[in-house]
Amino acid sequence: MKPPFRADHVGSLLRTTAVKENRIKWKKGEISAEELRAIEDAAILETVKKLESTGMKSITDGEFRRDYFHLDFLKELAGVTVTGGIEANPNAKVAEDGFKPPVLSVTGELKHVKDIQVDDFKYLQSIVTQTPKVTIPSPTMIHFRGGRKSIDINSYPDMDEFFHDLAAAYREEIDHLYKAGLRYLQLDDTNLAYLCDPKMRAAAAERGEDPNALPRTYAALINSVIDGRPDDLTIGIHLCRGNYRSTWFAEGGYEPVAEILFNEINVDAYFLEYDDERSGDFAPLRFVPKNKHVVLGIVSSKQKALENIDDLCKRIDEAAQYMPLENMCVSPQCGFSSTHHGNDMTHDDQWRKIELVVNTAIKVWGES
Repeated sequence: MKPPFRADHVGSLLRTTAVKENRIKWKKGEISAEELRAIEDAAILETVKKLESTGMKSITDGEFRRDYFHLDFLKELAGVTVTGGIEANPNAKVAEDGFKPPVLSVTGELKHVKDIQVDDFKYLQSIVTQTPKVTIPSPTMIHFRGGRKSIDINSYPDMDEFFHDLAAAYREEIDHLYKAGLRYLQLDDTNLAYLCDPKMRAAAAERGEDPNALPRTYAALINSVIDGRPDDLTIGIHLCRGNYRSTWFAEGGYEPVAEILFNEINVDAYFLEYDDERSGDFAPLRFVPKNKHVVLGIVSSKQKALENIDDLCKRIDEAAQYMPLENMCVSPQCGFSSTHHGNDMTHDDQWRKIELVVNTAIKVWGES
């Protein structure tokens, strides 16, 4: 079966104790990068075996080599600088040391100067028996939070050139991943979901952006990255409203972006958060064309409590009122560890959630 799979997942998994402890040692200079990588390799191998044992067909490395789902990738592009912190949701938990996630800005011309995920993918590919999937941040992540003000005016007096160079850098990385054997790629995008939130839209307007125009701008950017890809490369996009230590940053249904999201972005599949009322109802799914798939994120990766399988099946039936059942899949609503901190649950909680996703897919479609 071609991805997305009836039972799928967003990508990140809770880090093992060994990975977390030794990553701190590496940052302190107590172990080398090579020593850390060997520890990560061992943890990824163990985790991949566990993931495959659940019946999951989509296999990632859990993003074990990253601190953040987006920054570890984006900072490897020439022209990107990472500094400071961001203002979080007032409900969000602050790290014990008061540290907040850093932000990025564009301080020079954007270029792809080295492979970013290729070696990580090659290792994953070497240990899986199912389909390896790579997750990378959407190219919109470089633009939304800071807008024009976060992009050096001397490097990019013309924003068209900025988007051109950004797309070119992404195309080069994806091309190298494909040549290494990748056939399943996921773009992680918070910004299209943030544009569903009235407060986030207002903040974008204060930065001088037009929140009504941004979805189409981002659709054009993403398409300029992925159009012309090989027929056997499946690309999905995950829309996230924030995922930091079981908290969130935005809310609002998909209606404000639905038509453009489903009909003007040329991905094959959409991973959509639908774990609670923050995501709105299923009505926006009426815009999904018949040649695309939606992966319903109806199992929470934020809350420990295990959902009831019959309730999940009822929710899938509700969604099927707006689009064909055969074009749907099921997954957790987000990753379990979008940052190295991880969400507020145990590894056992995580695996029960993943097993529930697989069992739900089998009950609804007869396959995982």
